[in-house]
Order: sequence, then structure tokens, then C-alpha cells
Amino acid sequence: MYLPKDYRNNNREEQLEFIRKNSFGMLVSDVNNKPWATHIPFILNSDGTKLTSHISRGNVQWKYFSSEKEVMVVFLGPNAYVSSSWYNHENVSTWNYIAVHVYGNLRIIDGDELKASLKELVDHFEADSAHPVSLEKMTPSYLEREIHGIVAFEITITQIEAVYKLSQNREKEDYENIITELNKRDNNAQEVAKEMKKRCPY
Repeated sequence: MYLPKDYRNNNREEQLEFIRKNSFGMLVSDVNNKPWATHIPFILNSDGTKLTSHISRGNVQWKYFSSEKEVMVVFLGPNAYVSSSWYNHENVSTWNYIAVHVYGNLRIIDGDELKASLKELVDHFEADSAHPVSLEKMTPSYLEREIHGIVAFEITITQIEAVYKLSQNREKEDYENIITELNKRDNNAQEVAKEMKKRCPY
């Protein structure tokens, strides 16, 4: 991952909190000597050392899983276009964003471990539902059939890299003007503005 000094974030707690809040990630691994990506939700364990998820058994990616090969998971946060017309001088336009890359070793899980992982995932994402779904409420035969259609896994995290590209290299007037302009745009841009305001270097 390209990590310019101005944008690098090495704060482990912020990295983990970001993953928890932006848990829909992209699993990247090697499939027959080509990069392969699958977009799926992840659960980060309490001490921030492991990620769990699952993919469809019909997805060939799992057939190339190996504990000997490192995988990468990409988590993307708010991002927005930044027009150079917002600066007080001639410059080029850019894009502000927050992204975290997680690297680790993957192993397939099954049996009770798979069911526990699936229960945690369902309970987590159903927490805000008016009528939450749960594994316990599912017909056992139906649940077993559905479980047979997935491949669950756990990733032991070996490294986390994070980029918070939020115009930290701009002077105060430009920085404040970017926030103002972003707040005039959609929710995604406003989220970037919120992060910029929270992390204002001035």
C-alpha cells in the first residue's frame, strides 16, 4: 500500500475502530496466479487480532486458500472528489479518502467454530433490526442446508496499514475551504468533511 508520510495513520486503536465501523471489506487473494477479490462483511474479534467471514461455496476463491499464502482485506471509508477550484492558487484536483489494508494468514473453519462465527456475524448485523433474525430461530434442516453452501474462514492479522488522505498537506485557508465545499455535497462528502474537521492540523 502506498503510504505517504503526511497521510499515514499508525494509531492501532483508530485502525481497529475504523474496521469495526466499515466492516464491509474486500478479500483479495491469489486464484490460479491472478488476483481475485470478493466483497463480504467481516467481524473483527475483541482484541483486534482476527477477522472472520465466509464466502459462497460456488466462489472458486476458497479452493485456492492456503495457510502458507498471505491474503489482504481492504476496508474503504468515506471518500470524495476535491476540486482544485477550491484552492487559493493554481493546482490539480484530487480525491480524499480513508482506507485500511489488513494482511494475514487464512484458515478454513468448520463445525461448531463455523456456526459460532456465523452466529456472531448474524447477531452483529441484526442488532438494529426491529425483528432480528437469529440462527436459533431457523429450522435446523434449513440452517444445515445453508451452511453447506458456504465456506467460512478466519484470518490471523499480521499487519495493518492505514491511509487517511484528508488534505493534511494544504494550508489553513485551503483546508477550511475544502471542508466548506464538501459540506455542500452528498453525505459521503460530508463524512469526509467531518473527518477533516475532527483531525484539523491547525
